[in-house]
Amino acid sequence: MPDHQEISAPEDHDAPVSGRIWMARGARAAISIPALILTAAFVGYAGLARGSGLSLPETLMMTGLVWALPSIVVLTGAISSGVGLVPAAIAVALASVRLMPMTMSLIPMVKVEGKTKRWQLLYISHFVAVTAWVYGMRNLPDLPREGRLPFFAGFGTALTSFVFCMTGVAYLMVERMPPVLSGALFLLTPIYFVCSLWSASKLSADKAAMIIGLILGPFFYLYAPGLDLLWTGLVGGTIAYLITRFMRRGLL
Repeated sequence: MPDHQEISAPEDHDAPVSGRIWMARGARAAISIPALILTAAFVGYAGLARGSGLSLPETLMMTGLVWALPSIVVLTGAISSGVGLVPAAIAVALASVRLMPMTMSLIPMVKVEGKTKRWQLLYISHFVAVTAWVYGMRNLPDLPREGRLPFFAGFGTALTSFVFCMTGVAYLMVERMPPVLSGALFLLTPIYFVCSLWSASKLSADKAAMIIGLILGPFFYLYAPGLDLLWTGLVGGTIAYLITRFMRRGLL
């Protein structure tokens, strides 16, 4: 089952394709290896949530409303440690700030001037996390502009719905799952994220930023806990930008 499916536009360009058909195609495209890996990670998270004392409704609410797994883990840790509402909100916001540039890069790709409504953009922005974003950036440019937004909406809706249901099932069955297996499934997501981002990187600056980030990440984790992701992205991205800029000018 390939993780990069070929999504072809209709052969008859004169016959318009309805938004419902594009949504159905997006939902069908959600049946992929990235979706299975993400589902496996949420199965692992279900074990973490139950071990942290969260109820099934609380676990499902965070899965459906927060969606981005790192932010969910941060919120779960804050709740289990008894942190107040304001510090927990700040921690989740910092963990989610990485999604803003991802959303800003995706919206111009799916927006049709004069036709796309604001609520439609707000709806699909909820699904912007690494799995859907990487898939969208790789596949949406091959689609006609009118089909990109409904396609991504179908992809995100199907992916979120399936993961939501499987998280609930895993929560109920997690007591029968060995802790080692639960932890291994949880670690599949960061491994997939790194591999997907590397394959989707088209610029040398992107790959340089990833390499520098992997080097700086452990350092900031030890010396700036809580802000490690923010500082790693800021410092690593800046260094990668400067290095590639100097190399293009022949200064390095």
